[in-house]
Amino acid sequence: MADAIGVPTLTLNDGTAFPAVGLGTYKLNGDDGTAAVKGALDTGYRLLDTALNYENEDAVGRAVRETDVPRSEILVTSKLPGRHHGYDEALRSFDETRANLGLDHVDLYLIHWPLPRVDKYVESFRAFKKLQDDGLVTSIGVSNFTEEHLRRVIDETGVVPAVNQVELHPYFPQAALRAVHRELGIVTESWSPIGKQSELLTEGVIGDVAASHGVTPTQVVVRWHVQLGAVPLPKSADSGRQRENLDVFGFELADDEVSAISGLERGRLWGADPETHEEF
Repeated sequence: MADAIGVPTLTLNDGTAFPAVGLGTYKLNGDDGTAAVKGALDTGYRLLDTALNYENEDAVGRAVRETDVPRSEILVTSKLPGRHHGYDEALRSFDETRANLGLDHVDLYLIHWPLPRVDKYVESFRAFKKLQDDGLVTSIGVSNFTEEHLRRVIDETGVVPAVNQVELHPYFPQAALRAVHRELGIVTESWSPIGKQSELLTEGVIGDVAASHGVTPTQVVVRWHVQLGAVPLPKSADSGRQRENLDVFGFELADDEVSAISGLERGRLWGADPETHEEF
């Protein structure tokens, strides 16, 4: 087996050392999912991203329990589904998540979507704070929150989310929201970081940058996230692609290359506007 890739870390606002690249696990289910996650851990991944709605917490948790990598080195993320918004509901949902994972604590717990029409994300986040105070969750954050949602949570709970995980890729660089995150001390995580099922990786500018550095277009895009200060969560079950996605710390993009890639902006790929999108 090739040596594991060392991944640098950022520091969350609660002091947690947070890997600069993580593994998305959506659709990595069952025994195959467990094998894929264990392989990723062998490669050097230390940040795993799952959710109750992914229906694979069991597969991810089993990989964490079975790997030779010490539990203390692995950060497991899961997310609260929309149907469980509310203070008591969130606490019960977390119990379900922890049982699915088979772990004594979760390293990062996120509200999956804000669901502003339901209007229970603030009380859900209050429950998250209790889980953190009780030592069941290390870091608490949100996903798909806008600036308005973030500021309301902070104003009403007094707690700044450690992370906001949002759709982010060169077609949707989220510059304004990333600036808000920097102001508030929130780390940006990127879902759909390489714009799967789009033509992103065939864009000429990305191909030119890849050729100039002797790397792949995927590596260029993952490195672009890293240099923006965002934490990408590329997903792959293939060991070779997992290594490719993680092996981005041996080269650096020039500022004009980062700007050129950001210049591909055209908007969301999935049409999931947090003001109106609902997942239960």
